[in-house]
Amino acid sequence: MAKAHTPTPAGKQMLSEQVYAHLRDAILRGDHAPGDPLKPQDLAKEQGVSLAVVREALVRVVGEGLADRLPNRGFAVPAVSDRRWQEIAEARRTVEPVVLRMSIERGDVDWEARVRAAHHRLVRTPAYLPEEGEYYTSAWAEAHRVFHRTLLEGCGNPVLLETFDRMWTASELARRWSAQRTPGRDGVLEHRQLEEAALARDADTAAEVLIQHLTQTADALSDPADSSP
Repeated sequence: MAKAHTPTPAGKQMLSEQVYAHLRDAILRGDHAPGDPLKPQDLAKEQGVSLAVVREALVRVVGEGLADRLPNRGFAVPAVSDRRWQEIAEARRTVEPVVLRMSIERGDVDWEARVRAAHHRLVRTPAYLPEEGEYYTSAWAEAHRVFHRTLLEGCGNPVLLETFDRMWTASELARRWSAQRTPGRDGVLEHRQLEEAALARDADTAAEVLIQHLTQTADALSDPADSSP
């Protein structure tokens, strides 16, 4: 086993950030399957760091909803069947269409330009690359987040946008797993419909399309017996 690093306090903070980022990316990339245990000892050996650094990283990913802390104090990737995904989807279907309506009502020409630019970047960013694992590429995931957030930014309410940010992070695993279970889903069309309705200032259509968009993601995880992520 490699000797664990014993850095200075500043170095320890940097190392902690690196281990956290590596673990977060590995979970989102699909390196750890749903329900897989995340063993601190194994992760510490793999990264050549102390157990304390690994446990700190694990606590952070638990806080983001990317891992569970089990009753016996172990850690694991959440299960596909976890009820949380349906609860998060319900919360998003309740909040985001309302904020989108506000955004369409209040958004100015600059907001329209940002929506169009964000959609263009999303369309032009590859969703999958062999070297980045079986889930979405990190670049596409970020372009996807920016597009959805930009749609809502016209609301002008930072508290609502912070709520969106928390729900988005919490639902990231479900979104990636859902894509593997619904390979025939036309996400490109769904995003184009969202952009068109928002820029046409058609709040009713935009809200309906967004609700359907969010529902399809949740429905793909509602019956894990049908397929594997």
